[in-house]
Amino acid sequence: MFERFTRDARDAVTGAVDEARGAGAAAVTEEHLLLALVDRGALDPLGVDRRALRTRLAESRRRGGMSRADQEALAGLGIDLEEIVARVEGTHGAGALAAPAPRRRTLGTSLRSALGRPEPDTGAGHRVRLTEGAKKVLEQSLRIALDRKDGHIATLHLLLALLSRPGAVSEALTDHGVTRASAEAALAA
Repeated sequence: MFERFTRDARDAVTGAVDEARGAGAAAVTEEHLLLALVDRGALDPLGVDRRALRTRLAESRRRGGMSRADQEALAGLGIDLEEIVARVEGTHGAGALAAPAPRRRTLGTSLRSALGRPEPDTGAGHRVRLTEGAKKVLEQSLRIALDRKDGHIATLHLLLALLSRPGAVSEALTDHGVTRASAEAALAA
């Protein structure tokens, strides 16, 4: 599948690996994919404020990755997510729910190698894996490209795949005015 990725899309995926490593995360998430797209200017044609989007994602991360929809669903059950976050942070410190999982060594071919990019020598011997959500985004980007009869997978396909998955990432995008229609219109132009 990676042979279909354009240079920009490959750079975004490897950028997501760098985002995950920089955050000390054990795996590449959908959020890392979005942040890599943002850092590479893929959302600039849509007028997305990079700093505001990063702040919005940090708020979600502080809530343990819960979206506002998740928060509202819990509230419907009488559970106050903000109160839970405050209690956890009171006991374990600020950002306790946002803390990255401990790193672990993974076996097999790394994502960078699959993309034809050499692994940087970090000295740690760690390879970053993909979460199920991130894998689904890459698979969905291929489906979107095939449905559109595109012979390649570009950053547009990655963005559309991120928008197609429910959760904090797609919610953050829609909060900043990025919808499937606006993304297709602005980026296809």
